[in-house]
Amino acid sequence: MEAVAASTLPLMLCPGERNATRLGACNPLMSTQPISIIGIGDDGLSAVAESTRQLILAADVLVGTQRTLTLVPEATGEHLPVSGDLDDVVDKISSAGDVKIALLVIGDPLFYGLARYLCEQLGHDRCEIIPHVSSMQMAFARVKESWDEAYLTNLANHSLPSVIERIRTADKVGLFTTDQHSPSDVARSLLDHHIDYFTVYVCENLGAKNERVTRGTVAEIAKDSFQSLNVMVLVRDQDVPDRPRDLATRSMFGNPDEAFVQSTPKHGLLTSAEIRSMALAQMALHSRSVVWDVGAGCGTVSVEAAQLAPGGKVYAIEQDAVDEAFIKENAERFGVTNLQPVLGRAPEVWADLPDPDAIFLEGSGREVVRLAELAFDRLQKNGRLVANVISIGALEELRLALAKHTNDVQVWMINVSRGTDQLQRLKFDALNPTFLLAATK
Repeated sequence: MEAVAASTLPLMLCPGERNATRLGACNPLMSTQPISIIGIGDDGLSAVAESTRQLILAADVLVGTQRTLTLVPEATGEHLPVSGDLDDVVDKISSAGDVKIALLVIGDPLFYGLARYLCEQLGHDRCEIIPHVSSMQMAFARVKESWDEAYLTNLANHSLPSVIERIRTADKVGLFTTDQHSPSDVARSLLDHHIDYFTVYVCENLGAKNERVTRGTVAEIAKDSFQSLNVMVLVRDQDVPDRPRDLATRSMFGNPDEAFVQSTPKHGLLTSAEIRSMALAQMALHSRSVVWDVGAGCGTVSVEAAQLAPGGKVYAIEQDAVDEAFIKENAERFGVTNLQPVLGRAPEVWADLPDPDAIFLEGSGREVVRLAELAFDRLQKNGRLVANVISIGALEELRLALAKHTNDVQVWMINVSRGTDQLQRLKFDALNPTFLLAATK
């Protein structure tokens, strides 16, 4: 298992930040012999195809970590142990000469990087890749969950606090633990951060005779003990709001999404920090602004508008009673006292509200156009209406509708991707594209 063995973990990592133009040893013309990059499991040769078995037995040189090489005692070729340093692996393969080489790794050589890096350094035409099921794949298969949208990470390469914060808003997590941070340590840290809304699976010794899968709550896993060869899988409980993160420092606007109490952040029901920041900037608030947040959700825009207008008043208009409770809790978390939730359906509940200096609303379809026109009528002179819409059709309708009332209409298309670490690889998760419109009365 590559999941937790310290000697094998580095071979699973993506070298995305390493230099890609090493000289000398990496020259693919130094040898004409192919290099077989072969994935195996803890059961060694017994679970590989016969053709793969013959490749390993026929190799003149077998390269791998010390632990990996001990899994193939039948292979009589020269055993060449390597460290987790990928440049060291390339150097030793290049210096082995014009011989048949089999590089053995645990699991899938293409799972986050080893094979890709070697192909880049030694030549794609020279490398043959034969995968084995990775322990991460096996873990998700054992618990019968898909892993295509999971947050995958490795505590050998990322600090436990940073991983805990990523887990906070994840739907699924696949985690390689270490001897320093066992599953019970991870679970205790989750509880310390009030993250208790996951079902946790600890998959030990996957593929071996003593394989074991333990399922439990975070609290139950925190009290248990496990063998060092394991993978943790966490599956978020349904319809449970996030426990917001306590921030060491808070901003006037653009605070992280996970700093707010919220329901289903993955389903677009929260105005993301990036969109929120731009929307608040376009609302042109002053210290005594009166603000309407129409369809306030959990109140992220309302809370930050209240911070920006401490002498004013923010009305968070929301028809969902659950979200109204979140608005109140978020206002308390951020210590704003000039925010008033208004429970009810727009535009009926606007009747008793004072005319605003700024309005924020978001939605799609003809309803957002109707509400925007009605709200624009209530704006004070020089007031600003800012709308966030996800449909280009609704955007065009809204733009044309407001253009009848003012010649000051601005429109932006916003595409934002957030960088995130998946094991050692930097990837970008795209937020849903959206459109922002601002109109001045």
